[in-house]
Amino acid sequence: MIETIYIARHGFRSNWVDSNWKSVTGLSRDPPLAAYGEAQALELAKYIQSLPKDKQPTAIFSSPYYRCLQTSRPVAEHLSLPIYIDHGLSEWYSTALPGTGLLPRPKGATDLQSLFPEINASWSSIWLPSRKGEDVEELHARVAGFLDHFIHHVERRTDINHKNILFVSHAATIIALCRGLLAQPDLPLRVGCCTLSQLSRKLDADGASQWDAISLASSAHLSDQETLRDWGFEDIQTHGNGKVIHDAGVPGTEGEEDDTFGPQIHLSML
Repeated sequence: MIETIYIARHGFRSNWVDSNWKSVTGLSRDPPLAAYGEAQALELAKYIQSLPKDKQPTAIFSSPYYRCLQTSRPVAEHLSLPIYIDHGLSEWYSTALPGTGLLPRPKGATDLQSLFPEINASWSSIWLPSRKGEDVEELHARVAGFLDHFIHHVERRTDINHKNILFVSHAATIIALCRGLLAQPDLPLRVGCCTLSQLSRKLDADGASQWDAISLASSAHLSDQETLRDWGFEDIQTHGNGKVIHDAGVPGTEGEEDDTFGPQIHLSML
């Protein structure tokens, strides 16, 4: 049974300090970490390695975005663990501006192995976000669906046994993950770069799961407390009518259809 889920946000992004950043993956909205972000990721890894052995994660599941994989890599190296990719942990894009096409989707595990040999491609993504984007409610629904399918899938597989798991993701997705696990849909939370949340699971008298927050978006392991670039849903940019501003689609995708999204494995198959 999964007993602890750690959730880390990626480190500080290069595009926040360098307007001439280059995409390593070829995806236009996939900036790498800044040097400062790489230092944060190393501090995160050292902290996780310092945990008692029985409290350390035994599996790392990362968003497929380059900055998340860069953040995952030092942890994988320090704990000698592979990295599994799941698109269910991907970045949140608001709904695509009509007429601009579909939003980007990063490559899968097999393609990304050339950049990160630590990736184990045996894991297939549980969930694919829609390339048409999501409003806030749809993001929370995606994350809730991902968690339900993910936990069922991990716990019913006979070839793996993980009590402690690390997710590496993005601010909006992390807030939705914490809200979903804690069953607090309006939980106020701001998440800084390379902060770490720890949620612990217990069973009630009826055998139902209940998650408790040991820590939420903690930066205690980071030496610099001033440059966290924290984010919360109150930072969303909206139109005058309160609707979230659309994200523009990828040029050249205007005629494409998004026919692969949602759960990639059904609970009835588990």
